[in-house]
Amino acid sequence: MDMDAATVMFHPSGHSGTVPRGTTIMEASRILGVGIESLCGGHRVCGKCKVRIETGGSRKYGIASTPESAGPWQTVEGDHITPEERAAGFRLACSAAIQEDILVDIPEASRPGKQVVSKAARPIPIDHDPAVKTVFLKLSEASLEDPTGDFERLSRALEAAHGLTGLTIDLFALRSLGEVLRAGRWEITVSIWMDREIIRIRPGKGEPNYGMAIDIGTTTIAGYLCDLETMEVVETASMMNPQIQYGEDVISRIDYCFTDPEGLRRMGDAVVDGLNSLIEGAVSEAARRTGRGIGAADIEDVTVCGNTCMQHLLLQLDPEPLGSVPFTPAHHGGLNVKARDIGLRINPSANVYILPTIAGFVGGDNVGVILVEEPQNSDDTVLIIDIGTNGELVIGNRKKKVCSSCSCATGPALEGAQIEFGVRAAPGAIERVKISPETRDVDYKVVGRDAWRSYSRPEDMQTRGICGSAVLDALAELYKAGIVDGSGAFCREEGSGRLREHPHTGQKEFVLAWSEETVIGKDVVITQNDIRQIQLAKAAIYTGCKLMLRRMHLQRPDRIKLAGAFGNHIDINRALVLGLFPDCPPERVSSIGNAAGDGCRMALLDRKKRIEADSIARQVEYVELTLMDDFQENLIDAIHIPHMTDEFPHVKTNVTGERRQGGASNGN
Repeated sequence: MDMDAATVMFHPSGHSGTVPRGTTIMEASRILGVGIESLCGGHRVCGKCKVRIETGGSRKYGIASTPESAGPWQTVEGDHITPEERAAGFRLACSAAIQEDILVDIPEASRPGKQVVSKAARPIPIDHDPAVKTVFLKLSEASLEDPTGDFERLSRALEAAHGLTGLTIDLFALRSLGEVLRAGRWEITVSIWMDREIIRIRPGKGEPNYGMAIDIGTTTIAGYLCDLETMEVVETASMMNPQIQYGEDVISRIDYCFTDPEGLRRMGDAVVDGLNSLIEGAVSEAARRTGRGIGAADIEDVTVCGNTCMQHLLLQLDPEPLGSVPFTPAHHGGLNVKARDIGLRINPSANVYILPTIAGFVGGDNVGVILVEEPQNSDDTVLIIDIGTNGELVIGNRKKKVCSSCSCATGPALEGAQIEFGVRAAPGAIERVKISPETRDVDYKVVGRDAWRSYSRPEDMQTRGICGSAVLDALAELYKAGIVDGSGAFCREEGSGRLREHPHTGQKEFVLAWSEETVIGKDVVITQNDIRQIQLAKAAIYTGCKLMLRRMHLQRPDRIKLAGAFGNHIDINRALVLGLFPDCPPERVSSIGNAAGDGCRMALLDRKKRIEADSIARQVEYVELTLMDDFQENLIDAIHIPHMTDEFPHVKTNVTGERRQGGASNGN
């Protein structure tokens, strides 16, 4: 064996292989295809990647593992690993560098669950004018009297029947033309892109053709398989963005590209592989469910949206300039590229339309939101908050320009990162929380189980941690019950025994689920530090909203719309209690689902929306909030629950009674 390499084996999966000495356990897991939770992308921040170094050997693989096999202890590991855990052999996979052959056990709490992602397509009005249209033709057969070339014969017929002139033909389509013409006995179905390029020829009267609208989010990817003739959404598919293994947010992914020479290629390949998997799954499921003979080659057009960084990584454009002032993208306008050029396994002649970007990290996804929601055409002032890993805001009305801004880093905490027991929305993750103001007892519901804890046996819950929607629930319920005050600090609590101090850190924590209800063998708690992280995230969103409103000389919007998968799952009343967004009657706050994906679908089925998208991207006023002089001051005020100085009359109406019953010592 190479003396500069070491053998690593992971339990319980049994995956093994050799890696260069000095490789971190996290990097080794990526090389060998082993999943280890890493919400911060290996940047030694989240502490979710705890693994245990086994002492002993494997005769089959000739491994003799010792604690020293994982290299010297790193100081940062002490921030996340208790003395007892260290004595038991626990290390952080992102910090421990393999020096010798090693056996690594991945405990239940460090295994990434399969996130439950739902980004259903909304029924929205769309004009039918797809970029790709099909026509059926009967051509005159070639002869000695008329030996015109096949393409010229086809062009002549299209001009005569449909008035199309100046057509070109994709090379891949040209290669098949002669064979298809003769196989179809000169009767063919032709697919034409934007009335100017022939991209596919099929013999006889062809089956329907399809398109795919894809929203590449920082955390999740959603795809909508559409019949281009009927506009029907034939299948919806979604998945985790595979780039998460390299970083939970855009900054960590840009940093990975900067620090690793292969970083950009790896992340580009990862997302393309993910898209191919998504497409394959959507096509297979659609074929099974409808009985149609749908194949990936029948996808003849694709539209893609995402924030600016996601669009750069898809095309393997250097994202580094996005990470510093003046946040310059490689392109602003919409782009058309061939599917084959970026590695998509669909019809090779198909074009992929990338929606234009606005500025900074505000990309095609934000343009998609504006396309479908049209705040600039509303009599009401509409504030749209796309709550995701990369939060984005849009505000506008008929009288004023649309303003658009990328919020501060809100996503990681609200997605479960930086939270002690935070996990993704996978089975076993707490997704809803209720706390009684009278008894301070907790009831909760987990992903994948309909029954609440109060209607279940403890061992049936299989709780793993707490996901984003429940993070907000928990803090709002703690505040309403008087367990947490307006500053976010725990108050004195009596009765339930759930509020306690951590034996090692002395930090206060509140128990949401007792150990007998979990699969990780520990109590699932929300800590004082967790609360601070949630406060910072909500403060970033609120500050963005406030500064955007101020720019339009307004105190509050007429309507608030919450977009994105996360925005679709949060409880509006509890979000209002926390001050996630400006005070507003709850009935004037609505969730609009994956609006970015809906806008992307509009661009797929109505090509005029592509022209409109470019117009929006040019006209929207971009605001870089973090460069405003009073951004930090406003952010600090917004950390308070619901806010230090701004009034929240609807929160007072909804909460005061509950807090009085709960005996809170202070509040709003």
